[in-house]
Amino acid sequence: MNLAVSDLPVQAGIASDPDWWRGAVIYQIYPRSYQDTSGDGIGDLAGICQRLPYIASLGVDAIWVSPFFTSPMKDFGYDVADYTNVDPMFGALHDFDLLVAEAHKFGIRVMIDLVISHTSDQHPWFIESRTSRDNPKSDWFVWAEAKPDGTPPNNWLSIFGGSGWAWDPSRQQYYQHNFLTSQPDLNFHNPQVQDALLDVARFWLERGVNGFRLDTINFYFCDDQLRNNPALAPELRNASIAPTVNPYNHQEHIYDKNRPENLEFLRRFRALMDEFPDIAAVGEVGDAQYGLQIVADYTSGGDKMHMCYAFDFLAPDLLSPARVRTVLSDFMAAAPEGWACWAFSNHDVIRHGTRWGNLVSDRDRYLRMLAGLLLSLRGSVCLYQGEELGLTEAELAFEDLQDPYGIQFWPDFKGRDGCRTPMVWAENSDHAGFTEGQPWLPIPSEHRHMAVDAQEHVNASMLNHYRRLLAFRKQHPALAKGELEFIDCNDAVLGFIRRHGNEAVFCGFNLSDQEQFIDPPEGALTPLAGHGFSGMLKSDCIEIPPYDAFFARLG
Repeated sequence: MNLAVSDLPVQAGIASDPDWWRGAVIYQIYPRSYQDTSGDGIGDLAGICQRLPYIASLGVDAIWVSPFFTSPMKDFGYDVADYTNVDPMFGALHDFDLLVAEAHKFGIRVMIDLVISHTSDQHPWFIESRTSRDNPKSDWFVWAEAKPDGTPPNNWLSIFGGSGWAWDPSRQQYYQHNFLTSQPDLNFHNPQVQDALLDVARFWLERGVNGFRLDTINFYFCDDQLRNNPALAPELRNASIAPTVNPYNHQEHIYDKNRPENLEFLRRFRALMDEFPDIAAVGEVGDAQYGLQIVADYTSGGDKMHMCYAFDFLAPDLLSPARVRTVLSDFMAAAPEGWACWAFSNHDVIRHGTRWGNLVSDRDRYLRMLAGLLLSLRGSVCLYQGEELGLTEAELAFEDLQDPYGIQFWPDFKGRDGCRTPMVWAENSDHAGFTEGQPWLPIPSEHRHMAVDAQEHVNASMLNHYRRLLAFRKQHPALAKGELEFIDCNDAVLGFIRRHGNEAVFCGFNLSDQEQFIDPPEGALTPLAGHGFSGMLKSDCIEIPPYDAFFARLG
């Protein structure tokens, strides 16, 4: 497939389908870095609207738009000061309404990123809450007395470093913050807080959104007794949630998050969504030890989240067939009726083009194979902007950093700016076609040759490889919605069968840099075309080149 944006017809709209999310491919857009139309060097909602033809040409089912709400931008929108308005740097409410309407014309659903575990310290709720211990919102955030010696109430830590508590001189109390001190945590034990947040979700549902990505969904509740977290054994520490230089990894987080009380709130959230047609939500589960079990708990029963994703495939460790098999098998065993959403990259982790690509002998072939693998797993898929171009992590100088996380732990941890640099649209244009102003983050010179216009009409480009794979997935519903059965191959090859209705598709992926020969599964195999891979069926075996794949219809 070599589909140019100009070749794409505008669709009439979106057909009703309450099950659309199951197997959907969701394209994550980080608004600050997608397309600027105002010239201030920061992307905006109008820019996303302008690029809808391109997004539609990819063949994705939905977009997930990272936060665009009113915010002081201490954490770049993940610190919300007004849940029902658009920050002026991104536009206004009418720009959002236009984006939804135009996306729907292209057959693209719109999901928005709700950040409700915490607010900005500039949110009116917190401004009122901190004024006294007896005002109407005094209990809307997690407040606690100091210990007799003046130290914080317990040992809880912040993901951004240091104590998870900040002292407020007005109330003479500490407030909890899992992230920056300017991001106070809401008290979900208060029913009024839950009601207010459900009203926020209703506001956006009534504006036509098709669902939500719920940020840090397992952080909503903390222990109401504020008990200390136990220490975590060194061999169990995992850097997929926080860098190893952060002592956050030294605790088992059973009291400051992951609380069982959250399940009932998620049922309330689901009940609200069910009042509207064809709505879905995906929750981000941020936990290195219990992530898959929490995903299972939150997606089971059909009365909570439609799908969740954990950080299992966002970790630094290079993928292996055994690792992929373990992650999917564990999830399917824990929640056989649940549904996962898988991602290899997002706005919080090093792009997998670098995270894993630097560890292999042929980055380009490896990334192409990974795209095929991700789009064949049982579950829905999140693709992060620029992933379809093969973008790598940007190396930025300290003086260019914007992310407080990176500034805090530099140089041992460089933060998240490297995966948030602007999208590259035009190889030879100023600022790669992203803006006519000065971009908020530098555009790496090595990204220019990967720009959309440099790949658009090249049949063998990474961009068109993704387009082919997305079209191939749509042609074979088993790849999107089917059950999954693993097939024993060898240590280098991951093999499985996807079954849906009368269709069964065998998928084989060579995760090594050596050609592999595997036995075919039992039954008649008919090789499938249209995916761009070169694995072959021989008379007595399947031959898969290095970092390549093979697809065939079974039966």
